[in-house]
Amino acid sequence: MNRREFIESHGATCKNWQWSWSFINEPERFIIFGAWDRDTKGRTTRIFSEDWARPRGHKQAGYDQSREHIRLIEEEGYRLKTFPMERADIGDNDGRAKRARIGGFTPKLTERTLTRVGTDWYAADSNVTSPLAEELSTPEKYSEGARLTVTINAYERSAKARAACIAHHGHICTVCGFDFGHVFGALGEGFIHVHHVVPIGKVGKEYQIDPVADLIPVCPNCHAMIHQSEPPLTVEQLCRHIDALNKVAKIARANS
Repeated sequence: MNRREFIESHGATCKNWQWSWSFINEPERFIIFGAWDRDTKGRTTRIFSEDWARPRGHKQAGYDQSREHIRLIEEEGYRLKTFPMERADIGDNDGRAKRARIGGFTPKLTERTLTRVGTDWYAADSNVTSPLAEELSTPEKYSEGARLTVTINAYERSAKARAACIAHHGHICTVCGFDFGHVFGALGEGFIHVHHVVPIGKVGKEYQIDPVADLIPVCPNCHAMIHQSEPPLTVEQLCRHIDALNKVAKIARANS
């Protein structure tokens, strides 16, 4: 069964089978998106982004159709379903630009919920919870009973780089402005998480860190929200998301 046969077996269709990103079943009022493995973290997948309108300098054919499908879910009560897709990028002749190609897919639909974060939309399972983004200093071993030892493969964080980051940026959260010392006094003085702008787990090897450009202080709450998606949100994206929520709340208060 190819992708078109799979989609049609669920009563859905699209404008063009070659370039469509999403599909619609009008009678049963649901939308289908493919969930790329590269954009999936746990049970959450980024399925649409405003950044995808012109990633290669020209308008993407599937963008407007999928944006309308997102609107139908958000405003018209259409349900969202996804199926897993494997991404296999291919390069242009210049060897730099990449185009997405489907390397394979799993013919199974899953009912999801839709969440918007800034200019991105995510499909998630119901009641998804994510672990807190933790800062591990060195690989650690944990023993359970007398026999079992589990080694956690953590990437080393440089204490000097962390100190240099805080010395430059300060210990106030870059996203929300939370100051642990102001709220908790001496107990919280100087406490803050340090976020790697480029996820250190994706580097895969030892590399030189610029503590000013590559690291940024964030509180544990904002750190967790940054890592709520895959790829992680940028600090700017999370700031825009919070600003948008504050504007909506301000308008609601003014109209109440």
